[in-house]
Amino acid sequence: MPLALLAAAMWFGRWVRPSGDDWCFLPVVRDGGLAGMLEKFYVHDNGRIANALLVWVYARFGVPGHQWFALISGLVVVGVLWALTLAAVRRAEVTVPRGVPLFVASMVTVLFLFASPNTYKTFYWPAASVSHTLAPVLAGVAVIPLLRARSRTAKITALVVVFLTGVFIGTLSEETTVVVLVLLIGVPLLGRWIVTGPQRSYVRLWCLVGAAGTVIGTLVLVTSPGSRNRRHGRDTGMASMLAPESLTGAARGFVRILETLLTTWPYAGAVAAGFLLGMLSTTTGRSTAPLAKHLLLVCSGSFAFLLAGYLCVLAAYPVFGPGVVTSTRVWNDFLFLYLLLLLGVGVLLGHRIRRRTRHVMAPSVVSTAFCGVVCVVLALSLHQLEGTMRTRAHQWDRQDQWLRSQVERGARELPYRPTSISKMTEPFGRGGRRTWPSGCLARYYHLDRITPAREFPWQ
Repeated sequence: MPLALLAAAMWFGRWVRPSGDDWCFLPVVRDGGLAGMLEKFYVHDNGRIANALLVWVYARFGVPGHQWFALISGLVVVGVLWALTLAAVRRAEVTVPRGVPLFVASMVTVLFLFASPNTYKTFYWPAASVSHTLAPVLAGVAVIPLLRARSRTAKITALVVVFLTGVFIGTLSEETTVVVLVLLIGVPLLGRWIVTGPQRSYVRLWCLVGAAGTVIGTLVLVTSPGSRNRRHGRDTGMASMLAPESLTGAARGFVRILETLLTTWPYAGAVAAGFLLGMLSTTTGRSTAPLAKHLLLVCSGSFAFLLAGYLCVLAAYPVFGPGVVTSTRVWNDFLFLYLLLLLGVGVLLGHRIRRRTRHVMAPSVVSTAFCGVVCVVLALSLHQLEGTMRTRAHQWDRQDQWLRSQVERGARELPYRPTSISKMTEPFGRGGRRTWPSGCLARYYHLDRITPAREFPWQ
C-alpha cells in the first residue's frame, strides 16, 4: 500500500507547474546556465552552492523538470531509506523476511512526504524540496557506508563519504546542517554508552570527520557574499538570532510545532512499521542489548531531536519570525529525525515483545493493518490535492500559452492573474498586494512589465 501510494503521488507530479521562487530560477538557468545559477546563489542570494547545483539539475529542463521532480525525488527518498534499513538490519546481525525492509522504507517515505501539513511544499515544490526535504535524506546517505564498513578499505571509504557529504550539506541547507552537527557531536559525547565494543573509536572518528566536513561547508556558506547580503538585508546575523526575543519566540514556536507533530496521529505509522520490523526479526549473532541501553538510546535520540528541532527553529526565526510555525517546509529538516526516532522506538518495542512471546501473528497483523489505515487516510488527502493541482495546471497552461502568443505579436507589457496553490507565493498574490516575483515573471516571458489582472486574460 505505501508503494502504491507513492507511485500515485509521483504520477500526480505531471500537474506541477512553476511558482514562487521558480519564476526567478528559470530565467537565470535559461540565460546563464549552471554558472549563472551558482553566481546568483553564492554572490547574491544566500551562498548555498549545493542548493544552486540541485536547482540547476531540474530547472535546466524547464517545466518538464518540475513535472519529473516528484518521480525522481520520490525514488531517491525510498531508495535511500531502503538501503539504510538493509544496512542497519545486517549490522545488527538479525534476519527479517525479504519484503519487510522495503515495506518499512516505503512507509516512512509516505509519512515524511505526505503526512505534512503542506504536502505540496514538502514533495511537489522542487525549490523547497531540495533544501528541506531531500537535504536530511541525502545526509542519511553517509550512514550507509558506515554500517557496511568491515574491511580497512571500506572504513576509509566511509570516512571520505561522510566528509564529502558534510561539505555538501553545509552548502545546501542551514537547518539540516544544524541537525547533522547535533548528531555528529552528540554521538562521540555519549559514545561509551551508545556504541560499545571495538568499533567505538572508529565511530567516534567517523563522527569527527563528518563534523569537520560539515563545518567546512558551513564556513564556505556563511563567508559568501550572498550569505552576507542575506544577513544584512534581513538582519539575520548571530546577534539577531541570540537576541532574547528570538530565543523566547523560537521556543514558543517550537512548542507549537511539537504540539502539531505529537497530535498528527498518522506519524504513529512509523512506530507500527518499526514494531513490525522488530517482531519479525530473528537474532543471528550477539545477544540482545539490555533494557537500560535501549532506554538510553531512546532518551538520547529524543534529546537530540528536541535540541536539533529548537536550534532549527531558532536559525529560521530571524527570517520568518512567528511565521516559522506555519513555514512547514522548515520542519522537514528535523521531521526526518523525528520519524527515524519513532521507527527506532517501534523496532525496540517489537523486538522486546518478540522475546517474550511466540505468537507473532496477531501483533504483526495489527501493526500492518494500522499502516494500511494510515495509507488510506493519506491517499484521501492526496486525492484532494491532486484535484487542486490539476485545476491549477489547466489554468497555468492556458495563461502560459496566451502570454507566449502575445509576446510573439510584439507585446511588451501584459496582465497576469496569479494561480496560487497551497499557500505558494505568486505575483500579485494576497489581493494584489504582493508584487514579488513579478519582475522575475516578466523576465521569464521576455516582457518589460506585467500588471495584475482580475480575471484570466484569455477569457
